Amino acid sequence: MNKKELIVQVAIQVFRDQGIEKTKISDIVKAAGIAQGTFYLYFPSKLALMPAIAEVMVEKTLSIVQETVQDNAPFSVKIEQIIDAIFLVTRDYHEIQALIYSGLASTEHLREWETVYAPFYKWISERLEEAREQGIIRESIYCDRTAKLVIGLVESAAEQIYLYDSEQDDQARVQKAEVNEFLIHALGIKF
Repeated sequence: MNKKELIVQVAIQVFRDQGIEKTKISDIVKAAGIAQGTFYLYFPSKLALMPAIAEVMVEKTLSIVQETVQDNAPFSVKIEQIIDAIFLVTRDYHEIQALIYSGLASTEHLREWETVYAPFYKWISERLEEAREQGIIRESIYCDRTAKLVIGLVESAAEQIYLYDSEQDDQARVQKAEVNEFLIHALGIKF
C-alpha cells in the first residue's frame, strides 16, 4: 500500500470514529504514522480526501457486483444479482457512505462524483448493451444514460433502508423486490 492509499484507509477509520467535523489532519497523520507534510503532498485538506474515499467505495462496490453477477445467468437474474450486491455493500458500509455524502456535499468536490463512478457506469452500460443486442431489453434504451439511472435507483433504494439503520432485513427484501420489478418493466426485459 502506498502512502496515499494508507492516508485514505486511515482517514476512513478516523472519520468513522470521530466524525468529519471533529477530525483534524493531525489525527489522521498520527494514526497513519506519517508526517503532516506527507499528508499535504497528496491532499490539500481533510475534505479533499472525500473523492478518494468515494473512489475506494465505488471500486469495492464494482468488485462485489462483478463477483456476484454470473456471466451465464439470464439477464433478469443478473439484474437481481446487481440489486443484491449493491444492497449488501450499502448495508455493510453504510457508515462510510454516509460519511462520503456528508463530506462531498460540504465541499467543491461533489462535481468529481461522475468521474469516480465512471467505471461502474461503464460496466453496467456494457451489460445493458449486450442485453439490447440480444433483444432481451427494449431497443430504445440509451445504455450509458440508463446505466446511471439503474445505479442511482438501486443505491437510493438501498440507502433508504440502510443509511441510518443497518438492521432492516425484512424491509430490504421488500425494497429489493420492488426495485427489481420496476427495472424489469422499465427495461422491458423479455423472459
